[in-house]
Amino acid sequence: MKLRNSNRRLSRRLSIYLNIFLAMLMASCGSWGAQSNPTNTPSPSKNTQASGSEIPTVQPISMAVTTFVVEAPVMPASQDISLDILDEVTGLALNPIRYRMTPQDNRHFTVELPLPVGSVIKYRYSRVQNIPINETSSQGKPVRYRLYSVRGPGAVQDIVSGWIDLPYSGATGRISGTVVDSVQKAPLANILVEAGGVQTLTTSDGSFYLEGLAPGQHHLTVYAMDGAYQTAQQGAVVAAESTTPAEFSMTPQPLIKITFNLAVPQEAINVPVRIAGNILQLGNSFADLDGGVNGIATRMPVMAPDAQGKLSITLSLPAGTALEYKYTLGDGFWNAEHTPDGQFRIRQWIVPDKDTVVNDSVDTWKSGKTATITFDVHAPTNTPATDDVSIQFNPYSWTEPIPMWSLGDNHWMYILFSPIDRLSALSYRYCRNEQCGSADDLATQGADAKGWPVTPGAVPQTFNDQVKAWAWWQPDSKPTTVAAVDLKPRDKSFMAGVEFQAAYDPSWQPRYLHDLQDLHNSGSNWMVLSPTWTFTHSTSPVLEQVPGKDPLWSDLVETLGQAKAIGLKTALYPQPVFPSSTSDWWNAAPRNFSWWQAWFERYQKFVVSHADLAAKTGADALVLGGDWLSPALPQGKLSDGAASGVPGDVESRWRDLIGQVRAHYKGTLIWAISYPDGMRTPPPFIDLVDQVYILYQAPVSAKNNPSEQDLQADLAAELDRDIFTFYNQNKKPVILGIDYPSVNGSAGACIPGPDGKCLDQKAFDQPGQDIPSTTLYLQGQVDIYNAFMVEVNSRGWIDGFISRGFYPPAPLQDKSPSLHGKPAFDVLAYWFGKLGLNR
Repeated sequence: MKLRNSNRRLSRRLSIYLNIFLAMLMASCGSWGAQSNPTNTPSPSKNTQASGSEIPTVQPISMAVTTFVVEAPVMPASQDISLDILDEVTGLALNPIRYRMTPQDNRHFTVELPLPVGSVIKYRYSRVQNIPINETSSQGKPVRYRLYSVRGPGAVQDIVSGWIDLPYSGATGRISGTVVDSVQKAPLANILVEAGGVQTLTTSDGSFYLEGLAPGQHHLTVYAMDGAYQTAQQGAVVAAESTTPAEFSMTPQPLIKITFNLAVPQEAINVPVRIAGNILQLGNSFADLDGGVNGIATRMPVMAPDAQGKLSITLSLPAGTALEYKYTLGDGFWNAEHTPDGQFRIRQWIVPDKDTVVNDSVDTWKSGKTATITFDVHAPTNTPATDDVSIQFNPYSWTEPIPMWSLGDNHWMYILFSPIDRLSALSYRYCRNEQCGSADDLATQGADAKGWPVTPGAVPQTFNDQVKAWAWWQPDSKPTTVAAVDLKPRDKSFMAGVEFQAAYDPSWQPRYLHDLQDLHNSGSNWMVLSPTWTFTHSTSPVLEQVPGKDPLWSDLVETLGQAKAIGLKTALYPQPVFPSSTSDWWNAAPRNFSWWQAWFERYQKFVVSHADLAAKTGADALVLGGDWLSPALPQGKLSDGAASGVPGDVESRWRDLIGQVRAHYKGTLIWAISYPDGMRTPPPFIDLVDQVYILYQAPVSAKNNPSEQDLQADLAAELDRDIFTFYNQNKKPVILGIDYPSVNGSAGACIPGPDGKCLDQKAFDQPGQDIPSTTLYLQGQVDIYNAFMVEVNSRGWIDGFISRGFYPPAPLQDKSPSLHGKPAFDVLAYWFGKLGLNR
């Protein structure tokens, strides 16, 4: 994966933590808590059964005292520690309640807190000073939160590894274990596991691995992000350079129908009201998003008016779930409900064991006396009919975009109620489909745009705006020209479709269904999904899912199910995310025997988990391989040509690994290999796979500005000289996957960057900054696709054609390889439509 996207995420997190104190100043709940009071007391709700009889299930929750004892590293003199209860509904960085701890000596601190029984507390530690200093893991990464399930009076022992300004120094250990269903005894995937502030998700076999824990006593918790299982926890003692085993059995919870009825104030009526909450079903991404929020507005359920005009929604939620939620006209931070005195409201109760009706009312959408701000905007007439217009606010850094309210005819509105009373100034901008930084208003383009300034005040304000043009969106009314040739018929086994780009953001998920329908309508019969895991450690390699960077299991199941439902065949092509460039990561790795042993163990978990996912969802193919694996293959080489030091038994390791994949997944197995480098020395175990996916990103022509005829001639020579020879030698069906950005020179040997060096074509992927030294050339991409389709058409031995790098959330006519919204997509649709493969 590309470094540029990784750096964007890193800078996002740094921005959150460097500006956290500004956020806390805005949130009046972000203050010192009285030790006799819980974090957020439940808001009263009147609850009835469907029959109308009252039931006493949703009540103010009983409280139990928990004693927290923490061991901290040596700190500056005369500094205390606070325990910070976090609010994941509003945003982890935005609404903490801090409890000052009592020192026992200069390294041990304690506090007793009354906490709601049945709740799951999310907390962390910070050093007390004007700007709180948050704790970090032994790797120097900010601690998102720790977990504690309140079952009654209890005690918790924790260890702080380090602080942002005082990193950890010392040996570490790890915890390794499994999580299973207590009834079925089946392994549980995508369970959140936390100890010492370090988090991970279980793999498909229920296993987990927490690396880099300071030696000592830790509190270990396993938590279902959708509430489907009761939270489990236990103590775990970690020794230096050792692995502590831990086994968990989680109890499944039945689904209960909860009907939410809501009365809203007259401040805003006939606009979408959403429910923001602490579980996946209520929009929680379990990721650090822009501006310190954690929920995605478009993933929060929208209430609908009933026959009497009242708002209502019925959700199936697991019994026993410690539910925290609020109603909102935006997300958990913007335009969420407030108490009459202006505080953020959090409703909290335990989901009962029987169907229940909850009658709630919103006191106010306002947080103070500051007047509302109305944003009234007209979008360009060429705005795609299926697109939404979003607004993004910047009170201290850009927060997650919010969908605006459509008035029809490209006219959109949004009224900002809160929490503007806490802001002296903010700025805003518009974008499409919540993709600010990519699908922007041209006047405020880019991730670092300043936006338009606003000063909240005592008098209502209205901003009447006009988006004159969208960035990367100037569609030409001229039809796309397609080469006129005799079409050679293909049977339905021919693989024709697109591969979604591997970069991911949780805001993309609501857009997938529309994209899949477009693909089906274009004549595509396949969709290749590229889920990712992230390398979080290199000295001891750990490859794991990181929420926000990598799609969750539930998201993948949903997307693959949607594709199947509309008649698309599906393939999974799992790929890793690197913290730096791929070559730098490999070069910096120790690559000794023990390192390779750990690497193969982690990679096995990665591919077998996706084999299990493919089997569970009925995926039609699983794709393994790719350029990034070159150092781990037989005769492995680094990017500079040096030997990678791969173990001598590497071929048998790979053959065994493919055998394990076959045991978990019975469908078509495909190996991805690059042209031309990978094809020169294909791995000897290629005989074990069914098909070969040739990743074609090489120069098509040596000319600077080749014509379509030049491209066809040069491509024909490459296909017949290299690809056909490979096909004959290996006797495996081949599928071509091409990946060419719409940039002048992309068909040639080099696209020069600002420094004169050739650019990696992935540098043009969204989301990311433009490279001004390059020139947008949509017609060049059209010519490349025309040339490929003409040549593929005349070669019956080619069994598929895939367009790689599809950017799902918004159509853009940018420089990326994505065909979404580009003239080259018309070329693909013409050819695929004529083949009639999905009918």
